[in-house]
Amino acid sequence: MIKIENFSFQGINGAYSELAGKNIYPDSKSIPCKTFEEMFESVLDKKANIAIVPIENSRSGRVGDTQRLIPESQLKIVGEYFLEVNHCLMGVPGSTLKDIKRIYSHEQGIAQCRKKIINNKKDMVIVADTAGAAKMISETNSKEDAAIASNLAAKIYNLDILESSFQDFENNVTRFLIMSNELNIPKVNEIDLMTTLVFEVRSIPAALYKSLGGLASNGVNMTKLESYINPQGFDVAQFYMDIEGHPNNRNVKLALEEMKFFCKRIDILGVYKMSDFRKK
Repeated sequence: MIKIENFSFQGINGAYSELAGKNIYPDSKSIPCKTFEEMFESVLDKKANIAIVPIENSRSGRVGDTQRLIPESQLKIVGEYFLEVNHCLMGVPGSTLKDIKRIYSHEQGIAQCRKKIINNKKDMVIVADTAGAAKMISETNSKEDAAIASNLAAKIYNLDILESSFQDFENNVTRFLIMSNELNIPKVNEIDLMTTLVFEVRSIPAALYKSLGGLASNGVNMTKLESYINPQGFDVAQFYMDIEGHPNNRNVKLALEEMKFFCKRIDILGVYKMSDFRKK
């Protein structure tokens, strides 16, 4: 196994993506990137071994930017990680919930804590990212301002956690993909494998229905299917899909062969071990 000396993530130090990376690779150096494009580029240029890529949240749904960029990134998926999100409400040292008038966070952080913010009668202010909100609060040093971010951000920016688990619902999980330059495909006889692919259907009636029929007839379980606009235009249907199994397993291989009759292209983005989180 390749030693992971460093990983890149989108955001500034204290972001949930960095927290996920540190949980997976506690001895690795983290490299913050301003944009997802910069994050992917850092791996392509071998400045980072891997990228930690948020793909979907159990409450807010898919992360649109990454799902759009992943197929064109040239990187390959080598693993997945599920982070149980603990949104912390934090303020400058000595502040209390009564002092707070405004709460800052990324739009998803605000959305996932919306009811509590409204119940506490605070103003909501959307900023670029959660960790950025924490950094801004530490710099302004106002007791009237608070941020919703990770406990890692509170530690980095020397903020007091006014309330932990501030999210409206306890079941708040973000799925991350671990992406690399190399497509490290596990052996075909390994168990609990996931295959991720993107495919483009032909412009004929029931093309999607017929292409997915091969999964059903061959007993292949699909765990995720998302559509998104192809850069070629609105009339080109492109899909992102996760299925259980190895592409060379007999049933998966047959299903993919059936799909080819109704698809212009099928690109495998990764074959990797399922996270143990799926077994909970």
